[in-house]
Parts: sequence; C-alpha cells; structure tokens
Amino acid sequence: MEPIITINNLSYTYDGQSIPAIDDLSLTINKGEWISIVGHNGSGKSTLLKLIGGIELIQKGDITINKIKLREDTIQSVHEQLGIVFQNPDNQFVGATVEDDIAFGLENYGVPHDEMHVRVNQALEAVEMSHMRRHEPHHLSGGQKQRVAIASVLALQPEIIILDEATSMLDPEGRTEILRIIKRVQQTHRLTIIHITHHLEETLDSDRIFVMNKGSVVLSGTPETIYKSADELISIGLDLPFEMKVNRLLFNQDEFITTEELLKKL
Repeated sequence: MEPIITINNLSYTYDGQSIPAIDDLSLTINKGEWISIVGHNGSGKSTLLKLIGGIELIQKGDITINKIKLREDTIQSVHEQLGIVFQNPDNQFVGATVEDDIAFGLENYGVPHDEMHVRVNQALEAVEMSHMRRHEPHHLSGGQKQRVAIASVLALQPEIIILDEATSMLDPEGRTEILRIIKRVQQTHRLTIIHITHHLEETLDSDRIFVMNKGSVVLSGTPETIYKSADELISIGLDLPFEMKVNRLLFNQDEFITTEELLKKL
C-alpha cells in the first residue's frame, strides 16, 4: 500500500508544560484507508491533529503528507491536500446560505466561477443536501449543519479528510447518518479518512485503529484486534461499545461484535 501520511519520532510540548502532549510518536497512514484515532481527553489526539494540519509547528520529529515534508514554508501546499471537519460546525459558517458557504472556500482558492458552480452542486449531492442549498446554515439541525461542513471540505477536493470529533455533538441517529455519508463519499472518491473520536462504537468500520494515551500510540491494529484488549481500553479511560459490554457480561468474551451478531447469540 502507498503511504500518504508518515510520522516519525514526533514530540511536542506546550509552552509552560513539562510533560509532552505528543511523546516520540511514529505511525503511517496509507492512501485510501479509514483510520480512527481514539483516546480519552488529554491523550494527545487533538494535538496530533493540530500538528498534521499545520496549526501547531513541529518541535521535534517530522511529518510527511503526500510526499511533502511538513515545514513552515510548505504548510500551504499541505493545506491543499487535506480538509478538516471540526466538532462544532457553527464555527465554520461564513455564508448567508448553504451554497454560499460552500462556495466561500472555493473563492479563496481562486476557483473559476463555472467550475465553482459544478463543485458546489457535486458536494451538495454527495451529502444529500441539494434541496436545502438556499437555506441559512444557522437554521439547520445539528446533523444538517455537519453535512454542510463536510460539503464545504469536499468541494475543495482534498485527498485526506480529518474528522475532529465531528459527530460528538449529534445524537446516535445523527452520528450514524454522518458516518454513513462519509463512508460512501470515501469509497466513491478513494479518500483517506482520519477519524478522531472517543466513541469506540464509531470505529467498527475502520481499516485500522490507533489508540492514544499520554501522547503516544499504545495500541494499533484492526477493530477485531483492538477490541480483544478490552481491559487495557478500560484502564486508559475508554468506554466499550454497548455490544461489547453485553458480550463480556453474558458470554465472558472480549471480541469484535456487531449488533446483528450479538442478537444472534442472544
């Protein structure tokens, strides 16, 4: 597989702190993968996002994104490779209507008007929001707002999309819908997805999971592999998916299990 992000011996300490937020972290993400990065609050996952996105400057180690080594003078080139969907979509809205908001980022990149119109339409179709193109973003539901935020990123045509706790403000149904849409978009456009979350149940469809604690990756592997380490997940403050809790309680088993599989066992 072709690496799209390579991180080597990355360390970062915030001003005034003695304990590093990122501590000698190394990992590789391959093109087209869906990667979940999980950890409790303070584990370092948000700092890692800031470093990958160039929001914080690297102190030690290196990050290479799509063959571009991330430095102060390459941040703009890297920004063109990735898009970030944040936790609170309200913080990203700048347009008076949904389509204006999506077009705003394209204007900043100097995309010609005719191409801009095509990209806005394609992005709205991808997130199933074409019928709400002239609505005001702030009047939408939480799930609809997040769809618009995703569309704004898709219109820029990045190769990598980072979801920064992008479903944490939604109810379970809303989270499921957003993840369904992103999964379909990923498969259609062969995107690389980095999903930062503390909800383990959202990682079921990941290709691989990186579990973070104290600024380091303490576990990595497929969902099937990670879920077998239930005791370790609990010990670092993560909550097991409901299906796993029931499976442990009734059958004394630590394993990857879907709702459908659990129902069959019951």
